[in-house]
Amino acid sequence: MSEESWHSARLIPTSGINGAEEQERRATSALLAVLAAVREFGRVLTQPLGAPAGAVRTFIEVPFALGDRKVIPDGLIRVSRGQRSWTALVEVKTGTNELQTEQLENYLDLAREQGFDALITISNQIPAMPGQHPARIDKRKLRKVALHHWSWTHVLCEAVLQKEHRGVADPDQAWILGELIRYLEHPRSGAMAFEDMGPAWVPLREAVSAGTLRATDTTAAEIALRFDALLRFAGLQLGRRLGAEVVPALSRRELADPQLRVQSQVAQLVGGGTLSGGIRIPDTVGTLSVTADLRASQVCCLVDVDAPREGRPTTRVNWLVRQLKDAPEQVRVESAVLHARGAGAAELLRAVRLDPAVLIDDPKKEIRSFRVAQTFPLGGKRGTGRGAFIDSVLEAVNRFYEDVLQNLKPWAAQPPRLRPDSAFIPPEEVPVALVSTAPSSQDGAEEPPGPAVLRTATPDPGPPAPAAATPPSAPGS
Repeated sequence: MSEESWHSARLIPTSGINGAEEQERRATSALLAVLAAVREFGRVLTQPLGAPAGAVRTFIEVPFALGDRKVIPDGLIRVSRGQRSWTALVEVKTGTNELQTEQLENYLDLAREQGFDALITISNQIPAMPGQHPARIDKRKLRKVALHHWSWTHVLCEAVLQKEHRGVADPDQAWILGELIRYLEHPRSGAMAFEDMGPAWVPLREAVSAGTLRATDTTAAEIALRFDALLRFAGLQLGRRLGAEVVPALSRRELADPQLRVQSQVAQLVGGGTLSGGIRIPDTVGTLSVTADLRASQVCCLVDVDAPREGRPTTRVNWLVRQLKDAPEQVRVESAVLHARGAGAAELLRAVRLDPAVLIDDPKKEIRSFRVAQTFPLGGKRGTGRGAFIDSVLEAVNRFYEDVLQNLKPWAAQPPRLRPDSAFIPPEEVPVALVSTAPSSQDGAEEPPGPAVLRTATPDPGPPAPAAATPPSAPGS
């Protein structure tokens, strides 16, 4: 028998998973065991939650008594350093199973009674905003116990970043972390990607097409949250490939009051049939903005780039075109001038390459910025696969970053240069007509004047006496 048909033995096998309960138990045990075994991975997940940088110990299915009931959380994490100890209960869901509010509130009561610090939930649910929780919890139960959520996508992203980009010091621990990554990437693990826009997707899409969508429709708010979750998932996937932390582009007001973000998205859906958002990628020229137009079945990705602050308009356009030498010719480029209202000149990149002047409406006006955009077809299906909304948005984000955004660099002014000393003309070669006694920054170093000397006044001798006339010689002398 050929070895090509043999399967390598894995530390965390996917074979033998029978049902959702077994899937959940195996995923919990695998994750918690690797958290304790790989020091760097344990710290990167627990320290943002308030845990000290200490030894991580993990347990699975720990039984507790809550009143006259017996409750068994899926797991428990304890991090200790010196006299300080941090403890969190863990509740895990895999597949399409969602977190249950009643169960979580029971665990919060248990954590408060036991003096634990936090409750961590893990599922395939991705909140629309960082720091949000996918389940509705009574805030009074959060006064003494913190509630945190990890999506399986977030866990997998952090595992890949730690192993491939940040590094693991111990080779054996790096191999163990690699085994967890292989397990979570397997379809049978239950750690799914973002795969569904939800049951409200089809009714909303039909209402947008018919022009009957209203701001009071519950489907609008639900899809607005789903779209923000999709952008978070797109950022996690992109960050996993780049080895960088990619985060949603949200204002401080939106982070403080998530309902403002939902209202803004609903207004866009009702008014124009669009959903929009953005992601921030470290060290790029700007935010990658994404707009999905449900009526036109198009998704547009764009970035705004500040123009150079010096040079003629044509020079500024050429500066941008040089950076887009490998970009598709269908990319759209717009220019915005200083103190102008409304849209500026816009052309496809193929036309700008032939004639940069097509982006210059008025040569006397200063170009302030450029907008680089690319449009892709938008799928309508609620799931994944060919012709699906989710995959078309993810593909648009990845292609725009690869073809356009990663090649753009911000403009930087050149520092002024000193003139060399050899530029000075030696004194003996200076033409007499050019000699100047006025002080100048171009003069060389001079001897500093000495101290003032008090001189004794001497009488003025006056004008010299005229020479005595020589008497004429006598005749015959």
